Amino acid sequence: MRVAIITSSDSGYAGQREDVSGPVIEEIVTASGYEVVQRELLPDDFAMLRDAMIRICDEGRADLVLTTGGTGCSPRDVMPEATAAAAERMVPGIPEAMRAYSMQFTRRAMLTRAASGIRGRSLIVNLPGSPKAVRECLEYILPELRHGLEILLGEAGECASTALH
Repeated sequence: MRVAIITSSDSGYAGQREDVSGPVIEEIVTASGYEVVQRELLPDDFAMLRDAMIRICDEGRADLVLTTGGTGCSPRDVMPEATAAAAERMVPGIPEAMRAYSMQFTRRAMLTRAASGIRGRSLIVNLPGSPKAVRECLEYILPELRHGLEILLGEAGECASTALH
């Protein structure tokens, strides 16, 4: 399955800070058998983020769009809003699961505003901006995302399982 990675960072976009979370995402998904087909580093700009997600999904470039950054409480953090504007259907269980899991490590996980949604045949998932939090969240959700993507892409049709997860 194909993955696009979008990093939201004003300082990264301006060349003042290295994007560390994007490479962490790429390392994890590649090790899990996904193919990274695109990486973008954009400023914390609603229209640019929304338009990048729409373009990637509508052009069929990626099955999974993973974003990092822009999910906090700063006035410039607009990734959840851009995701909601790009998505046709929301998938609230994914960020809910990440928040619940992350609460084991820090109570500040309750402050994330991450979102997830579907546009066409692509799943969009907002991840945190911190490399440590990206690793924790992505490693936690990635095994289940594959099944959701298989359903979305029409490669699987059975959600019921006798195995406990």
